[in-house]
Amino acid sequence: MNRFLVSITLFLTMCCFSSTTLGKELIREFKGTESKVTADFEVRAPWIVDWRLTGDYPGQMALNVNLMSAPTGEYEGKIVTTKYVDNGVKLFMEESGTYRFRVDATLVNTWTLRVEQLTPEEASQYKPKEPFQKQKR
Repeated sequence: MNRFLVSITLFLTMCCFSSTTLGKELIREFKGTESKVTADFEVRAPWIVDWRLTGDYPGQMALNVNLMSAPTGEYEGKIVTTKYVDNGVKLFMEESGTYRFRVDATLVNTWTLRVEQLTPEEASQYKPKEPFQKQKR
């Protein structure tokens, strides 16, 4: 009986560990308060950029983040452009390679960019976020 319980416990523990290693994996996290070009990072599709922005001057602050090819510095696409405290996720289904971000920030308290590797199953669950809409008065 004890051998059976040990086997079941071992099996369940292995299942828990294997499921966490197959899920979302943090590749790099970048934080800052001002404009900069980040260090290079390497990813394979599918992956996401989970971004967050804080600040005290909504409408007057600005954040613009572009994805750049690390070897050439060539523009690959826009991650986010906003003037408001916000957050979001940008999904990349096909793009793999070595990249960096060019961050342009004005009057920002903190910006955060998390690059996370996904499984195809996780990627299929992501839904696009509606962009921030300024409230009309």
